Amino acid sequence: MNLRISEIKSESKSSLKGNWGLVVLLTFILFLLNFVIPTIIEVFMSGGVIEWLDQEERSIGVDVVSIIISIALIPFDIGVSWFFLSLIRKKDPRISDVFSIYKDGKTSFKMIGASILQVIYLFLWSLLLIVPGIIKGLAYSQTFFILRDHPDYKVTEAITESRKMMNGYKWKYFLLWLSFVGWGILCLFTLGIGFLWLIPYISASVAIFYNQIASNWDNDIGDNETNY
Repeated sequence: MNLRISEIKSESKSSLKGNWGLVVLLTFILFLLNFVIPTIIEVFMSGGVIEWLDQEERSIGVDVVSIIISIALIPFDIGVSWFFLSLIRKKDPRISDVFSIYKDGKTSFKMIGASILQVIYLFLWSLLLIVPGIIKGLAYSQTFFILRDHPDYKVTEAITESRKMMNGYKWKYFLLWLSFVGWGILCLFTLGIGFLWLIPYISASVAIFYNQIASNWDNDIGDNETNY
């Protein structure tokens, strides 16, 4: 299948048309939960902005809380990516759907486990050199989408299928992300406000990328090889 980045981005714009208010609000919530609120908590625990900025004076407790918050938000962040997958599939998702992932504790812990396992794999590959780590990061990139479509899969099965699914597409996926760099730089000149529109654009494009390669992928994962 010949994926065209221009077509993916064009389809992304079409799927976002009429939904910009919804996705901008979701992105704002994403920003609040991942950056603003954690920062406020850290500053409060540190005793002030100056103390928070002084890395040498930061207590271990602040770092522990920061890690706990990051882990707790993993299901939410994955839920956001699932939201955009539903959006490009024209299933009319709601923002509340993003938080519904927490209703099923098993699914939440599975997503956290999958995220941590990916980090471990990528860390081990990065010990060889940066480039192998990047390549494996691209190979594992579809894991959470696969788990959305196949909730019965084990984490290792989803990672393996992502690796197989991305054979021949890693460079195209890298170029897709690279195509947004210019927009990202422009957003910096808007004091970051532009990211409220850029992030949905990227998220929808990434979901479309997965949807296209998944539609042409044989769901039989073969021999379930586990060479990571």
